[in-house]
Amino acid sequence: MQSAHQRSVVLIRHGESEWNSENRFTGWTDVGLTDRGVAEAREAALRLRRSGYAFDVAHTSVLKRAVKTTWIILEELDLCWIPVHTTWRLNERHYGALQGFNKAEMAREVGAEQVFAWRRSYGVRPPPLAADDPRHPGHDPRYQHLSAGELPATESLADTTARVLPYWREHIVPDIRAGQCVLVVAHANSLRALVKVLDGIPDDEISGLYIPTAIPLVYRFDASMHAVGREYLATREELERAMQRVKALFEREG
Repeated sequence: MQSAHQRSVVLIRHGESEWNSENRFTGWTDVGLTDRGVAEAREAALRLRRSGYAFDVAHTSVLKRAVKTTWIILEELDLCWIPVHTTWRLNERHYGALQGFNKAEMAREVGAEQVFAWRRSYGVRPPPLAADDPRHPGHDPRYQHLSAGELPATESLADTTARVLPYWREHIVPDIRAGQCVLVVAHANSLRALVKVLDGIPDDEISGLYIPTAIPLVYRFDASMHAVGREYLATREELERAMQRVKALFEREG
C-alpha cells in the first residue's frame, strides 16, 4: 500500500487492562481489556483515521490486551487484511514474583522507595518466580518454543530492552526501510525500551518516561533510517491530561 506516511512507525500502548484498573503488577499475566480500554483503542483508531494513516503491517505481543487493541484499531480502520505479526519479544516487562499483587499493598509491605525502584529504574529486577510457580512462563504453551535461557523469571527494564531490540532491528526496521507504514502495539515497558533507544534517553533519566494508554506516538524516518520527526497524535491539552492520568495511576501506591 502506498501511504502518505511511508517510513513511519506508530507506537501504541494497549488500552486500559483489567489489572491496570485494579492497580496490580501485570507483566506477562494475560489479562483482558476493560470497557474503558476498548473505548481507548477505538479512540486511537479515530486519531489515526483523522491523520490519514493506513498501515501496511502490524506487530504486537502475544498478550491479549495488546492483541485485542491491535484488532480493534485495524477493524476501525478497515485494515483487518494486513499482516499482523505477534511476538513474545514485545511482551510487557516480566515482573517476576510481583505479578498479581496490588501495588499499593506491596508499597506498604516493603516501602514505596523499593516499589519505585522495581517499577521505574533501568537495572533493578523484582524478585524472580520459582521454576515450579504456576505463573512461570515455562508452563505456558505459547512459550514452549523458547529455550530455558530465553524464558524470564523476572526482568529489569534493561533486560526488556535487550529482548525488544533484536526484534526491532530484525523485523520492524526492515519494514520501515522498505517504505512501509508500520503499527506497533505493545506495553508500557516494551515501549519505554524502544523510546529510550530512539530518543537516546540516559539510563538515569528513564524513570521520568511515561507512556499513556492508546495515544499514538509517531516516528518518521528518512531513507537512511534516521528519525526525522516525532509526535503524539493528540493536542497538547489531551496529552497533558493523559500523562496526568498515567502518573496518577502510578502514584496510587504512594
